[in-house]
Amino acid sequence: MKFLHTSDWHLGRQLHNQSLLEDQAFVLEQIVSLAKQHDVDALIVAGDIFDRSVPPSQAVALLDEVLHQLVNELGISVIMIAGNHDGAQRLAFASRHMQNLHIVGPLKNQIKPIMIKSKTGENTAFYGLPYAEPATVREVFDCEVSSHQQAMQVLLKQVSEQDSQTANKVVIAHCFLDGGDESESERPLSIGGADKISPNLFTSFSYAALGHLHGPQYKGDSHVRYSGSPLKYSFSEQHQNKSITLVELNGDDYQFELLPLNPLRDVRIIEGMLDDVISAGATDTNNNDYLMVRLLDKSAILDAMGKLRNVYPNVLHLERTGLMAENQQLALHREHVQKGEYDMFSDFFSQVSGESLSDEQQSLLKATIESLHTGDQ
Repeated sequence: MKFLHTSDWHLGRQLHNQSLLEDQAFVLEQIVSLAKQHDVDALIVAGDIFDRSVPPSQAVALLDEVLHQLVNELGISVIMIAGNHDGAQRLAFASRHMQNLHIVGPLKNQIKPIMIKSKTGENTAFYGLPYAEPATVREVFDCEVSSHQQAMQVLLKQVSEQDSQTANKVVIAHCFLDGGDESESERPLSIGGADKISPNLFTSFSYAALGHLHGPQYKGDSHVRYSGSPLKYSFSEQHQNKSITLVELNGDDYQFELLPLNPLRDVRIIEGMLDDVISAGATDTNNNDYLMVRLLDKSAILDAMGKLRNVYPNVLHLERTGLMAENQQLALHREHVQKGEYDMFSDFFSQVSGESLSDEQQSLLKATIESLHTGDQ
């Protein structure tokens, strides 16, 4: 069985209000070409197909075209699960009527395998576990769980107990493994670390195709893997090398290879004096990349953004690092930007009231933030 593991397409996403649809179409075209080149039996998208629960029509049209090429033109089975950004019910529309396109939307009380036969005749059981809050798992399976770890244990128990009549079981999940490397573009699944799951839960399966973290990586055993997102969705990802994962299962043996993806425009951070940055931009062959520029000039500059965009048309964010170097508020601002909503409100409350949040107030704040994150799902 040979398949491609991808995740976190986030179709319809914007970077600092810049639409990325053209960039997404460019990289998805490469994924289709790689699927054809390596003659794969299946392609996996481990959640966050869209960037929000009600995606723009152009994003839906792009997905429709890519699936048409994979399923109808190339005859490749596609398995997609809903992630925390997706509207599970909308994503799963008409999935019962499709062949070779398997969409796992809302969580159901029976986790059934998706059986796919390889070109050489072997069957592999794929188990799609859509993103689900612990409260959802409690309701669907009528059990007592309070954390993402406990919820995943319930789901994987359902998988382990099934006789798939095959040597290979592949689990597809959208979750946050403990110790995983994060970036700024991933929406927190929970507050206070309750979203973290032990990698050990997945080690008994032939392969775990995971989504949510945008950097390609593995945790625990090498077959418990994140493919990462196909594009850089924040400037914190500037040093990541984007790829998809080619997996080949042969009995108890497995092999994998990272297949690199080349963006239409890279995402970079440039730092320097304005004159030096402009001079470099005049000869930069990649001057159309999406840029954050940190200027070291300590004097005021008239229309710095306009001057930069004469040579770098896609400067999306400008920081006057030099001008504010001596300002103590800069460090404070950056600290707040990196904090989540919970920490920011806790700091604000302490500064205003002179005391920390009580246990009851902490619980109420966590519940409120989580409801805001999931309210449009």
